[in-house]
Amino acid sequence: MRIQIPGYGELTLQSLVMDYNGTLAIDGKPVDGVRDALIKLSEDLDLHVLTADTFGIAREGLEGIPCRLTILPKDDQQGGKLRFVQDLGPGQTVSIGNGRNDQLMLKASALGIAVILKEGASVETLQAADVVCPCIVSALELLLNPLRLTATLRS
Repeated sequence: MRIQIPGYGELTLQSLVMDYNGTLAIDGKPVDGVRDALIKLSEDLDLHVLTADTFGIAREGLEGIPCRLTILPKDDQQGGKLRFVQDLGPGQTVSIGNGRNDQLMLKASALGIAVILKEGASVETLQAADVVCPCIVSALELLLNPLRLTATLRS
């Protein structure tokens, strides 16, 4: 996926890395509209979901979505997420998250998107993001409709 943004540069994205709880899901259950958007995005991006799986139902919630689920150890979530993005190639990765443990992966990625769902969002994560969206579906739609992203980031 290539997106040219005047005054910002060209993004060449291959991977989408997302947090699960608080980002794709509320109380362990996927937000309405997430499944369809992710299936569409999987045509252009490799999808990765990182989680501590707090509710133990992430695999079930992602069933039928072409993505790779990685359950990270509960301690050092922030470092684990950063290392994951670094291993993928941060210059070709877009990351989406809301929690304090998502801050470093958003900052390291070519494009970091923070979302604010019912859990809220960490101030540090908001400051590390390139874009902040009011919900996950609007964040995913930025990637499905890149002119929205261009309108937000151009200078």
